[in-house]
Amino acid sequence: MNSKIVIPIIVGIIIAIGVIIVITNQESNQMEVEDALDRELRPEDTVPEIQEKLDEIEKINLENEYSPKEREWITSGPFQIDRSEYVLGEKIFLVIGGLQQHEKGQVAFLRPLNDTHNKVYQTIPFDGSNKNTFNYYIQPQISKKSGICSIDDLVGDWTVVFRGTNYENLKFRITDRILPGDEDSYKPVC
Repeated sequence: MNSKIVIPIIVGIIIAIGVIIVITNQESNQMEVEDALDRELRPEDTVPEIQEKLDEIEKINLENEYSPKEREWITSGPFQIDRSEYVLGEKIFLVIGGLQQHEKGQVAFLRPLNDTHNKVYQTIPFDGSNKNTFNYYIQPQISKKSGICSIDDLVGDWTVVFRGTNYENLKFRITDRILPGDEDSYKPVC
């Protein structure tokens, strides 16, 4: 009967010693990592070649930082778009407010084909007798089905035409920069 009590006690002591050794070992490893990190961050210990590389990486990060342009609200009659320039991946907001009862037609977004020709990218119908105010957005995308194979088919000066009205066209530009995190959406498909 004594051996039945002694064996579990010995096993328990061995397990406790093992746990203490594992915990002590982990704590000492953490201290070494923390000390190494602190050492790497001290500028006085930095080798000139490493500092040059760090500066280069920081410069690239600053160049790639994204901050949207401020909204400008370019207007033609009751139609407005929020900016004159967009990067790929940004949404183009169209605000329509105060349509007259008799105003009916389509808003046509035209993408550039070359310096002299455009092609309809998307149309949005409007009818002042049904709804005189609404918001809409488009986000130009690459689409094999639509024949938009690469960013070259989206970049350039776009025109917004208000079919069925006498309102002036609006112009905006899409640059070749891509919204960070959207790079995969703009890989060539054709």
